[in-house]
Amino acid sequence: MSLYAAYGSNLDARLMTRRAPHSPLRGTGWLDGWRLTFGGEQMGWEGALATVVEAPGEQVFVGLYDIAEVDEESMDRWEGVPLGIYRRTTLRVHTLDGDAAAWLYVLNDYEGGLPSARYLGELADAAESAGAPYDYVMELRKRPC
Repeated sequence: MSLYAAYGSNLDARLMTRRAPHSPLRGTGWLDGWRLTFGGEQMGWEGALATVVEAPGEQVFVGLYDIAEVDEESMDRWEGVPLGIYRRTTLRVHTLDGDAAAWLYVLNDYEGGLPSARYLGELADAAESAGAPYDYVMELRKRPC
């Protein structure tokens, strides 16, 4: 198994049980020095897509999953890796048990654009259900769309 750091809609454990049914939730953590942002607005969805970019002093809340090998390919397909929409990268995640290396998806596009109100609501709901702090969830809910 490999350690996956979920942000965005993949923070929703119910969604992850459909996308990666053999992969249990291990816990939560933070990407230190990164921030949640959006890009790829021109790709044809309702608006821009979630991604992360380096940003000193910022943090992104993540859910950590032990991804079974059998689920990795389906996750890549779901995130559009074969189409070049997202790519995998490995980062250090800070947890209560210490730091760990985990992979996550980063958008293959420039930062910019606004997400749809529906998508932003899904991200905030997912963060809330995953146990993100109240101020983190409220920041998502107040973002422009």
